[in-house]
Amino acid sequence: MRSLSRHEVRKVDRTAIDKLGVPGIVLMENAGRNAADAIVEFLGGQAAGKSVAIVAGAGNNGGDGFVIARHLSLRGASVTTFLTASAEKVAGDALVNLEVLRRFAYDVQELTDETLAKLGERLREFDVVVDAVGGTGVHGRLQGPAAVAVEQINAAGRPVVAVDIPTGLDCDTGEALGPTVRADMTVTFVAPKKGFDAGCASDYTGRIVLADIGVESGKVLQD
Repeated sequence: MRSLSRHEVRKVDRTAIDKLGVPGIVLMENAGRNAADAIVEFLGGQAAGKSVAIVAGAGNNGGDGFVIARHLSLRGASVTTFLTASAEKVAGDALVNLEVLRRFAYDVQELTDETLAKLGERLREFDVVVDAVGGTGVHGRLQGPAAVAVEQINAAGRPVVAVDIPTGLDCDTGEALGPTVRADMTVTFVAPKKGFDAGCASDYTGRIVLADIGVESGKVLQD
């Protein structure tokens, strides 16, 4: 399967939703559930008794993280979701999945500037950290809370699984222009990203695992 650019990734999503009638919430559910499967494999095939930290931003990458949190919790893992942005900034499908976590009383913690700056200390308590801060739409040098979150994830020294792409890595070039998550494994959706082909990208992606979202990218991109 060929690698996709940022533009092509967006086209797959928009075509699936607007032309094929697959609701975005279904795509997010498929992505998160399949990523959870890969994380269970990363944990040795068993989620029960494991502790998992989901570090999530306000966008759709964070929404994928919320789905992952729910599915890992259902499989017996002890999951804490750390929200790096104000919950008021979460919208759309991501908000739907955040509200599901809250209504089921799963552990969701909204970080302040002070607690975000000390997040690395808390992440050291977990068996694995899931990076769902920012996705393929990130380009240029990270700023603000997202940059701090990435620095804290790296400082924790725990195994890291990135959702779709390590936060801070450019989808098209594979460049890390600023703080960038160094993952042990990246669960990427639909197809590998163009930037993964860059020689230095593997320092950040670790092992790459492909997960589907319920649509075939080849057919969608032909439209």
